[in-house]
Amino acid sequence: MAAPARLHLGFLDLHGGLGRKFGSLGVTLEEPRTVLTVRGADKLEVSGASGERARRIAMRLMDGMGLTGGFEIAIDEAIPEHAGLGSGTQLALALGAALARCAGQAADPRRIALLARRGARSGIGIGAFALGGVILDGGRAEEDDTPPPIVSRLDFPEPWRVLLIVDPKNGGLHGPAEYEAFRLLPQFPERLAADLSRLMLMQALPALAEADLPRFGEAVSELQRRVGDYFSPVQGGRFSSPHVAAALSWLEAAGIAGFGQSSWGPTGFAFAASPAEGEALMAEAERRWGGSLRFRLVKGRNRGAEIESLPSSS
Repeated sequence: MAAPARLHLGFLDLHGGLGRKFGSLGVTLEEPRTVLTVRGADKLEVSGASGERARRIAMRLMDGMGLTGGFEIAIDEAIPEHAGLGSGTQLALALGAALARCAGQAADPRRIALLARRGARSGIGIGAFALGGVILDGGRAEEDDTPPPIVSRLDFPEPWRVLLIVDPKNGGLHGPAEYEAFRLLPQFPERLAADLSRLMLMQALPALAEADLPRFGEAVSELQRRVGDYFSPVQGGRFSSPHVAAALSWLEAAGIAGFGQSSWGPTGFAFAASPAEGEALMAEAERRWGGSLRFRLVKGRNRGAEIESLPSSS
């Protein structure tokens, strides 16, 4: 079972005046990814990266799916935790899909997310797992605990690349701290929600459909500025990591089309129009910031997760 990471590019409507709240834009990535194997066993055994987290999620899923007995879970690769790349959701969805396959059940990502208590605000991780590509979700309806629906899915242009900007010494908000941050924030301006929704519908998505990186990147950068400033009081600035913020400021001054922070960070990103442009950008970034940051050039992914049945050991 292999599940892809994703970028969460920002929320569109944190006001909620039309009956739905949040609404997210995201991009599925080829790397990093979570790779795991699940086999039937006498008891639950978990090994590998993020093992304790996987054990807790697996126990919750097994209870919700009515599974008895045990399973052997081996995690060969794991998306870094609390880095803004969707590690928890992808781990939960991968575990749920693999457990369902072992038990002969249907592996519906939305049901798995609900059982694992994922997708409370964003449907991007579910869309990345199920479909890949660039995902726009429609936000969460009031008094509805189901994950937001996917309302648009487009391919990420094959030549484009994503430069990941990794701060290995910091982590983004998560768990109780994340819930408290949302509680402390002021009401999101209705006009700002309207402007951002229009920006996505009338600029970002059409530009993506036409593979127009300057226009798409401009829209993403503006979304990042507006939403980042709103979250600034609870994350210490427009971007959560000072080192990533400095690198993003340099990218903005260099005229890069499309940059920002994924989710709560600290991971930053920038788009490049081609592999060569991306490699050149990464080389210069490493020269400037290699002492404090790590960089990784990756492709977008236009497929969802991959699941493969293993041959019987008997």
